[in-house]
Amino acid sequence: MTSSLPLASEDGFAASAHPIRLVAIDMDGTLLPDFSAVVSERNQRALREAQQAGIVVAIATGRRQAFTAPLLQDVGLRADTPLITSNGAVTRSFSGERIDFTHLDPAVARGLCGVLRGVGLMVFTLDKATKPDLIVEDMVKVKGRLAKWVESNRPSIAEVCPIEDALGDGVDLIQGMAAGTIDEMIEAERRLKECAWAGQFECIRTAYPGNDLSILDLLPKGVSKRSALERLANRLGIAREETMAIGDNWNDEAMLDWAGTGVLMGNATEELRNLAPQRGWLVGPTNSEDGVAVMLERAISFLSCAEGSARV
Repeated sequence: MTSSLPLASEDGFAASAHPIRLVAIDMDGTLLPDFSAVVSERNQRALREAQQAGIVVAIATGRRQAFTAPLLQDVGLRADTPLITSNGAVTRSFSGERIDFTHLDPAVARGLCGVLRGVGLMVFTLDKATKPDLIVEDMVKVKGRLAKWVESNRPSIAEVCPIEDALGDGVDLIQGMAAGTIDEMIEAERRLKECAWAGQFECIRTAYPGNDLSILDLLPKGVSKRSALERLANRLGIAREETMAIGDNWNDEAMLDWAGTGVLMGNATEELRNLAPQRGWLVGPTNSEDGVAVMLERAISFLSCAEGSARV
């Protein structure tokens, strides 16, 4: 993959003929600083300036819509800004209009509950306008492992035991989530690969080694940030070569591979940074160094130069 951004040679970037017209940006560990839910002033400004320059800015996150939009409320994004949420299962505009969605089969979800019971914890997200839209089986266990998440989402969470009772055939499921220690989720992945429902869902891993926390998102077959970005680009008539994706974790991997320019944040794990040269990803500054703003500013500059040349 060749970079679309003509950046300085000392940064290791090569020039290309394709300006960026669509950029997908991860939230946690990418747009947001560590230990903060506030987008930095420089990142806010770069997001607005990119939109003013005609670049479509899409947020691509594992968070659901209701847990994403409030963090962007004061940034000044356009109402039609696409929010790719739940790792690609649902795409809505910032104003809440649904653009794209795929549901998880409740029968598959019920089967996975049995497969994973006893390994970490499970959460299911429902596609409904009213609360609760998050289902857990054991609130004590979830709060012990994901205390901040529970604190932020408490009004949206219902405890149902067994959790299968909340997953009837008429329920619109967006995704499931298994969470636990790194070792627990290694065991969970092993079980999922060997279970009777293998091949009927997607399993996307996010890992936080510093906290000994790993999350497995269980999604409808074929769904990922990559698939959602590809569908969005096609809908907008934007070529793959004109897209950029910025992320820091394993759930961004396929999206970085698909984009014309994939940018891995400098704060990504060593394992991911070591993959970058093989996969053709650029490695940008860290989230604490406003890496998103740095990449957007360069994309805006290149787009401006390209449009200026076209007018000559």
